[in-house]
Amino acid sequence: PAVAVIPSEHFNTVLYTGTGSSLAITGVGFQPDFTWTKSRSNALNHNVYDAIRGATKMLKPNLTAEEGTDAQSLKTFDSDGFTVGTDTHINTNGATFVSWNWLANGSGSANTTGSINSTVSANVDAGFSIVSYTGTGSAGTVGHGLSAAPELVIVKQRSTAGNHWVTWHASVCSGSQFLYLDDTGTINTHGPIWNSTVPSSTVFNVGTDNQTNKSTDSLIAYCFHSVDGYSKVG
Repeated sequence: PAVAVIPSEHFNTVLYTGTGSSLAITGVGFQPDFTWTKSRSNALNHNVYDAIRGATKMLKPNLTAEEGTDAQSLKTFDSDGFTVGTDTHINTNGATFVSWNWLANGSGSANTTGSINSTVSANVDAGFSIVSYTGTGSAGTVGHGLSAAPELVIVKQRSTAGNHWVTWHASVCSGSQFLYLDDTGTINTHGPIWNSTVPSSTVFNVGTDNQTNKSTDSLIAYCFHSVDGYSKVG
């Protein structure tokens, strides 16, 4: 491409071995805004953290649990990685872990592009954004902060337990279809999830379903699109 995106400046995978004590994980190459961790050696939950929700605020992509706060999980996002505490799901002594780290744009800023106001941390060059919004219960649109339509959108309710990780993927889903990231099921069809509309270059759509737009509930979305020389969603 005319303007190359250097992959290691926007995404990096770092492996580490837990110590059971506070541990600084370095070698990411930048201060991550979205970090996903998983034990490789032990049967432990996945954990995701992002700069909008803040360090210590964890969600588990393999579970339907609501957001939890643990001061001993991912304690801080650092200039070259992150620091973990004594939580066994992220730092069991002797266990091996993988962390996937994305760069967005810090703690985010207000976005009023859609009918539902949001807070967005967007890395426009790399086609990745983190979007926080509060549900209204009525069909609407949410600004994602990117320069092209997302090809992958993952939404999770933060404040209510029992809700799946609702996922839209351009190669397999229509505007009425979705997958559950935390489930082994096939594609589901239900118009009120995305208001039967695919994402645009400015917004993604939500309908009246509680999983993507429950009134007064806090939700988080992760949006991705392909970038030449860097990523391919397919």
